[in-house]
Amino acid sequence: MKKAMAACAGFMAFTSAASAHHSFALFDMTRIESVSGTVAEIQWSNPHCWVDLMAPDSSGALVKWRFEGASPNVLVRMGWTKDTLKVGDKITVSTFPFRDGTIGGALRGVTLADGRELPAYNYPRADPGQ
Repeated sequence: MKKAMAACAGFMAFTSAASAHHSFALFDMTRIESVSGTVAEIQWSNPHCWVDLMAPDSSGALVKWRFEGASPNVLVRMGWTKDTLKVGDKITVSTFPFRDGTIGGALRGVTLADGRELPAYNYPRADPGQ
């Protein structure tokens, strides 16, 4: 009985930590922004992929934008591969921006130079763009 209770307590501790990791409080899920630029870096890794984009900020200066994506597993199920984006590609990113004004946000989707659109949205709240 003690082993079962210890296992249950361990499982609950793990799931609460995993659940806490997936907060979307950083992002304004009520706004969608679009940013066009050149891919500077791609981090295809768990728990989240990242896309860095060189694009103009509100003053027109070229800066690095950071976009947090879903896990590689989720993106693959949406049609991505680790080679979908390459450094130097021209893309347009659809994003839920950071609430604090940091340049970037949560990756919602990408439009490639050839016009193909790839979803990257797998967030728990209703998408205001639908």
